[in-house]
Amino acid sequence: MKFEEFVSGSYKQQYQYQSFLPASINQVWSWDDPRINVLLEQATKSLGELNAFTLIVPDVDLFIHMHIIKEANTSSRIEGTRTEMDEAVLEEEAILPERRDDWREVQNYVRAMNTAIGELKTLPLSLRLLRHTHEILMGGVRGERKTPGEFRRSQNWIGGASLADAAFIPPHHADMAELLTDLEAFWHNDNVAVPQLVRCALSHYQFETIHPFPDGNGRIGRLLITLYLVSHGLLNKSSLYLSAHLEKHRGAYYDALTRVRESNDIGHWVRFFLQAVVETAESGKTTFQRILALRQELDAEVVKMGRRAVNAQQLILHLYGTPTITVNKAMEVLGIKYVPANSLIATLVDMGVLQEVTGFQRNRIFILRRYIDIFRDGN
Repeated sequence: MKFEEFVSGSYKQQYQYQSFLPASINQVWSWDDPRINVLLEQATKSLGELNAFTLIVPDVDLFIHMHIIKEANTSSRIEGTRTEMDEAVLEEEAILPERRDDWREVQNYVRAMNTAIGELKTLPLSLRLLRHTHEILMGGVRGERKTPGEFRRSQNWIGGASLADAAFIPPHHADMAELLTDLEAFWHNDNVAVPQLVRCALSHYQFETIHPFPDGNGRIGRLLITLYLVSHGLLNKSSLYLSAHLEKHRGAYYDALTRVRESNDIGHWVRFFLQAVVETAESGKTTFQRILALRQELDAEVVKMGRRAVNAQQLILHLYGTPTITVNKAMEVLGIKYVPANSLIATLVDMGVLQEVTGFQRNRIFILRRYIDIFRDGN
């Protein structure tokens, strides 16, 4: 199927509304647009360079964990949560009661992503894996009544207060099984000679158009992008997440998806997606460069601490994965008593390495501010 000849689907009359029935995507794709070829080359190059960082950066899994927290926070924010990065890295008891629902949704996303990436080591990308990921994402939070881990058995819609004024009505649930089977087959069809980044773009569009879950489709669809890239070997680690780019260009993102359904312009969507990969991969490379620079700075600072330098380095290494600390936690991490742990943290505060964030005299929490800022400032 040529992009230029693609017909995105048709509207199917239901009882009092029309649902959109998308065309299948498990087929050979081609295009005449040279802009796609140029963007595909740029995206492949940028993605490869980002992937190289995950192979050479020491203790990279600690930094990947922070990437996942940022992605969870940003992807959830697109859906209306209001948790900031500083809050996302705290324990629940440190979160204000009125903000804990949002915080829990972000933590669910982190668990869902980590679990899905782990399962990819033994399972292929599949509908089964997405259902399990959705179950974790929606469990125990505001969407828990919407059948976590199960595809919808009723009609849903996007925008508006009801089907009568919806901006978009996905396919009827009776049509979903065939569409989802087609999508899953496309992920693994070795007889279809289509570049994996283009397949990933088409897969995200199709998933969001099917909208198979009662709730959480946006988050699962964005998570699907990273899972696809890891499962097909384009990423060694889960280091690329598009949510920050999609949030920044939210209007253009939704417009690009809508343009496919209304005008059959699948080429425009693929160009948008590839450009998002290019810009996000370049931003990711900058993030890794800033992490390496910060690590050199901190190593140079703590080496001046004499005999306490070893404990300081060990504590900072822990903070790269979990960038908040209490004195009690420092005691546990370092295996030392209260007085030396408290003294060590006090010295790191005086040096500007750590920052106390509660303002309390007791139950104080300290944060590796310069490290958090790298992820908060990145696009």
